[in-house]
Amino acid sequence: MDLAAAIAATREIALVDCLTLWLTNVVLAERDVEEAIAALVAAMAARNGPLVAVSNEVGEGIVPGTPLGRRFRDWQGVLNQRVAEAATDVVKLVAGCPLIVKPRTEPEPQL
Repeated sequence: MDLAAAIAATREIALVDCLTLWLTNVVLAERDVEEAIAALVAAMAARNGPLVAVSNEVGEGIVPGTPLGRRFRDWQGVLNQRVAEAATDVVKLVAGCPLIVKPRTEPEPQL
């Protein structure tokens, strides 16, 4: 549950798989989701070593039929946005094909 502490304690490359499962646990435990996301993003930003975080996109499908499902979908969107904002690179996989959403550096202009 304390993913922020686990990330802060790791100095080597870290793989978090997956943020969606972590968020599910936070929501179902009725913890302060805003606080948990803020702590996670702060821990990610403070790292010196490489970190790969895997997450699901849940907002592109149908609207969940339950209030809990809709709240979870909304929180997942908040989590993904905040992690993406703090990240140097964001890659979305569609059918196994990578789509670069946010590159680390600007591409060189092609003339």
